[in-house]
Amino acid sequence: MNNIQRLKWHAIWLYWLTTNLEAAMHRKIFNDYAKKDRSCLIPLLQDVQELYGYLPEESLREVSEYVEIPMCSVYGVATFYNQFRLTPLGKYVIRICRGTACHVKSSANILTTLESELGIKSGQTTRDKLFTIETVACIGACSIAPVISINDEYYGRLTIQEIPKIINKYRKAEKAENSNEEKVSV
Repeated sequence: MNNIQRLKWHAIWLYWLTTNLEAAMHRKIFNDYAKKDRSCLIPLLQDVQELYGYLPEESLREVSEYVEIPMCSVYGVATFYNQFRLTPLGKYVIRICRGTACHVKSSANILTTLESELGIKSGQTTRDKLFTIETVACIGACSIAPVISINDEYYGRLTIQEIPKIINKYRKAEKAENSNEEKVSV
């Protein structure tokens, strides 16, 4: 067996392992809660979201059946609370502060520029699953307003002119990461 065949088998094995591990973790979540117990709806949704990063529709159906609450009610809870997401987040989550200090320093223009640059609105994820834009009430970095964070990296005293450069930095990093993965798989 040559190196390419080994890599292919390794990739298949990893896929099988992660798929089965995810399924086992999914089953364990339900085992942690009493069947038909309506009071466990929110903790159950939190655990499902922790596993997947969002609430897949199929999981919402399973939760609905498990706790015997109509799907429309489960969906209502999932859309009422800001903590729940019905779509996966992008690899890079951009949070725009809309607090008072940032608002006064034109964070609305920063948001508009980000939306224009990425072709999405706040609360959405790009088609390539790279970027998600979220607005937050306050990041807690008022002294460097206006401010955004991308994952755990903060950018303060922003101007709209800096936005394309920041986005391109992450796009370039992604391209470099993808080209390195291609070199490893060859």
